[in-house]
Amino acid sequence: MNAFTWSLMLALLLSSWLRWWLAARHISHIRRHRGTVPAPFAASISLEQHQKAADYTCSRVRVAMVASLLDAVLLLLLTLGGGVEFASQLATGLLGSGMPGQLATVGLCMLAMSIAGLPLSLYSTFVVERRFGFSKMSVRLFISDLIKGTVLSLLIGTPALAAVLWLIQHGGEHFWLWTWLAWCSFSLLMVWAYPTLIAPRFNRFTPLADNDLLMRINQLLARCGFASDGVFVMDGSRRSSHGNAYFTGLGKSKRIVFFDTLLEQLEPEEIEAVLAHELGHFHHGHIRSRIALAFASSLLLLWLFAQLLYLPDFYLGLGSTEMTPATGLLLFMLSMPVFTFILHPLSSMLSRRHEYQADDFAASHSNANALVSALTKLYRDNASTLTPDPLHSAFYDSHPPASLRIAHLQGTTP
Repeated sequence: MNAFTWSLMLALLLSSWLRWWLAARHISHIRRHRGTVPAPFAASISLEQHQKAADYTCSRVRVAMVASLLDAVLLLLLTLGGGVEFASQLATGLLGSGMPGQLATVGLCMLAMSIAGLPLSLYSTFVVERRFGFSKMSVRLFISDLIKGTVLSLLIGTPALAAVLWLIQHGGEHFWLWTWLAWCSFSLLMVWAYPTLIAPRFNRFTPLADNDLLMRINQLLARCGFASDGVFVMDGSRRSSHGNAYFTGLGKSKRIVFFDTLLEQLEPEEIEAVLAHELGHFHHGHIRSRIALAFASSLLLLWLFAQLLYLPDFYLGLGSTEMTPATGLLLFMLSMPVFTFILHPLSSMLSRRHEYQADDFAASHSNANALVSALTKLYRDNASTLTPDPLHSAFYDSHPPASLRIAHLQGTTP
């Protein structure tokens, strides 16, 4: 045991305690307010719907608490418990210390983490989501998604990982910079490829057939000076009754995607307002700024990884005597989240600021009351709690709480 061992154990203990404390606060706060619908929503959300949202949120938080415990145990097993070293010895013993053995080392650890997380994923999908009437996932579709996801991960991830491992080994003292440039290029390629090559493997996308709604959307796009590659409807109802909408792609390949469930939940004017909100993100450059922030963060992390890669104490302190690019990368990727967890509120704060700006844009380019109505329906139909714990929300939530967001749109004080 050395400084790296104690640092990991202390960071894991503090982050795990903070996760559980925040979750317990969140559940307690929601349960205290379960019996009364907040005044701004009393006319549109019934007590029964409010209580369903409270119970659903508490169930999801409990699942997250168990997941955080399992993640902590798995982290200790793979690092201090020698799991990464065992995987390295097994893989290199069978395939040698070259690229095949390095790839297999990472693959074995990824497989172990996937298997460990599978029971909780099944419970969340087929117990929690189904209990509250959201999941429409069949066992056959779940298995199909799992197989497709695994195959795509192997086809896309293996060459990318091989390139990273090669750069670590042959890129010299500035390998972290070359790796960063390769990673940024790969990420941008995936943003371009996802809407046309990857997403259709899991869902069906059809052009929006409602001509009146399409005309309304095109008029909004023209007012906002926004060009897209088309407006599509996704068959989200195959898996869940949750509704959503999103943009995907970059440049001229941008697509507007509506879940079929969302189109069933909202009126045309409300759909226009929701889309105007999404356009606000593009107008204010939020997508570009988030990509730039992600690239800057990855550059810093890769530089830090370079400082640790050749330190024997880093490997020994985290349970491995195998000093290879694969074990170094695995130990760094496994341990880093417990150190960066405390930074989560900064990301959440920035995201909530962006949401307010997008709401303001929507209010100026569509009907603000329609956006309020749409959001209220989405909170109701997606069983989103109206009474989150303020501290939990500030730490985790990428969107402002319902009451604050509605009050902001209405120009009132909650």
